Amino acid sequence: MENLLSSAASHETLPESFVFAPDQRPPASAADVALPVIDLARPRDEVRRAVLEAGKELGFFQVVNHGVPEQAAAFYSEDTDRPNRLFSSTTYGTGGERYWRDCLRLACRFPVDAAARVAWPDKPARLRSAVEAFVAPARAVGMELLRLLCEGVGLRPDYFEGELSGGDVVVNMNHYPPCPDPERALGLPPHCDRNLITLLLQGGVPGLQVSYRGDWIRVQPVPGAFVVNFGHQLEIATNGLLRSVEHRAAPNAAVPRTSVATFIMPTEDCLVAPAAELVGACNPPRYRAVTFREFMRVYKAVGARRESVEKAFRI
Repeated sequence: MENLLSSAASHETLPESFVFAPDQRPPASAADVALPVIDLARPRDEVRRAVLEAGKELGFFQVVNHGVPEQAAAFYSEDTDRPNRLFSSTTYGTGGERYWRDCLRLACRFPVDAAARVAWPDKPARLRSAVEAFVAPARAVGMELLRLLCEGVGLRPDYFEGELSGGDVVVNMNHYPPCPDPERALGLPPHCDRNLITLLLQGGVPGLQVSYRGDWIRVQPVPGAFVVNFGHQLEIATNGLLRSVEHRAAPNAAVPRTSVATFIMPTEDCLVAPAAELVGACNPPRYRAVTFREFMRVYKAVGARRESVEKAFRI
């Protein structure tokens, strides 16, 4: 198995297995875009309006003053059903092209229990304590944003408590080494997230690109901010009022990039459906009810592109 780190060190040109055809890797807009930055220390009504407006317009925004420390914190496997694994240059079911990324994926129930800790790597020595110290406050930020969204769209504040957010908390630590030909490679493919809500610490190196009005916009990093976006489960639950937006990761030639993504998701047997408060005679359900287990089975089969997933679940 060719590892990205060894590839970067030993190749002056991009190996063919990482090359994407131009139509699979359209260029991004020339200008970096600053996503809306929302200060969670502002008055609640102001924050609620800002979160809802940014969510409806872009599907992406950044939050600061969230209270989460910046120090986030033989596991190699290509078995996508394993909750904890290290993997590299995944193909994601494409024509065989590989993605320029290494990833350590850790999962746990919440609150974190002894079984989760033992399943995580024991080296480096501080990894387990650092991840545990990160998961709780990061998840708390996500849950508070969900409560704000509930207030904004007319759902009871605790609508997303329980099974809708009670599945594993998944943390992906992504590393993108310098790439010899970044214009022909991708770190992550265009995709929509499968979960409920995602919080990303993207670090100081640009690389996140978001689909917006037919273009790919490059997201300008904001120090210490979480980039927030919505997953398919939130789109289904809000009957399309809040949408899951495609995004991708682009490598660069000069410096490595590391990001940490936290995913909040339903339990496997949770039935996800449009909220009754958001459907009616003038706004019928747009999506069929589906368990998260069934959603994931279909998601893995049809791929992560928005069009494919939407086709599978729209009524």
